[in-house]
Amino acid sequence: MKLTKDQIEDIKDQQSQNNQTKRVTAPKLENILYEAIPALDHGFVRVVDYMGDDTSIVQSARVSYGKGTKKVSTDEGLIKYLMRHWHSTPFEMCEIKYHIKLPIFIARQWIRHRTANVNEYSARYSILDKEFYLPSQENLAAQSISNRQGRGDVLKGEQAEKVLEILKGDAERTYDNYETMLNQKFDGSIIDEGRKGLARELARMNLTLNTYTQWYWKTDLLNLMNFLRLRADSHAQYEIRVYADIMLDTVKKWVPITYEAFMDYRVGGTEVSSKGKEVLKKLIKGEKISIEQSGLSKREWNELMEAFDKKDYLV
Repeated sequence: MKLTKDQIEDIKDQQSQNNQTKRVTAPKLENILYEAIPALDHGFVRVVDYMGDDTSIVQSARVSYGKGTKKVSTDEGLIKYLMRHWHSTPFEMCEIKYHIKLPIFIARQWIRHRTANVNEYSARYSILDKEFYLPSQENLAAQSISNRQGRGDVLKGEQAEKVLEILKGDAERTYDNYETMLNQKFDGSIIDEGRKGLARELARMNLTLNTYTQWYWKTDLLNLMNFLRLRADSHAQYEIRVYADIMLDTVKKWVPITYEAFMDYRVGGTEVSSKGKEVLKKLIKGEKISIEQSGLSKREWNELMEAFDKKDYLV
């Protein structure tokens, strides 16, 4: 990831601010505020603003004034209780705003989470940067046989090189055509003074989906955790997971108590149906039980066994 001189200067100017406030702040998050954290080959994630911290969640749950006289351990217990019992509104009291640079195809997947305020870079107004996402060879994989929306075995040798050659060639060729239609280079210079360029809102439709875009994405903590629970999961697409992992680390710096509860009860925990609960009761007693006896489908059974490492009980 390369930032322009102007971008670097803007970040330095933002980080040099020394504003006084009576609001709560998160020191560890303050340390990385405005910093461009690299993602993929040309992308980044920046925290540009936030509101609240762990105490804000506790305050809203108790509807109290100030930090009060409760101990941190008491706050921790309450936050764990809220997380454990799926209480939601106290976590909505915290908000965070990110500046994110990402490939268009990931942005289109991301925007399906309709729980944030989003303002994207306008390709009707400005020319998109000449930057494209090209996967590393270890992330080039064939279609999964068992999962219609997942990856299978990694492509090797000449096949992988050919795919990368196609991706790069198509992206560069369509961008060259984009500039030709605009009659303008990405740096703003005119190609031919004697002709008019096509409107930007039309020329953009020729670009490949691995072209980078940018947006500001603001959401509350509850919906951020809902997003991260899905997108930081090992089953999520690799590219969006890269961004989710970075954002997960910002949550740790921002609301560490909530982060620990989230990792414990949401990321590390699992949900069990009433039938699955009955299966677990029998297994705890040391009893053998089959899929047919459980009333679960094969998929439900396998998921339950994998969650508790109980494959030995399949009879």
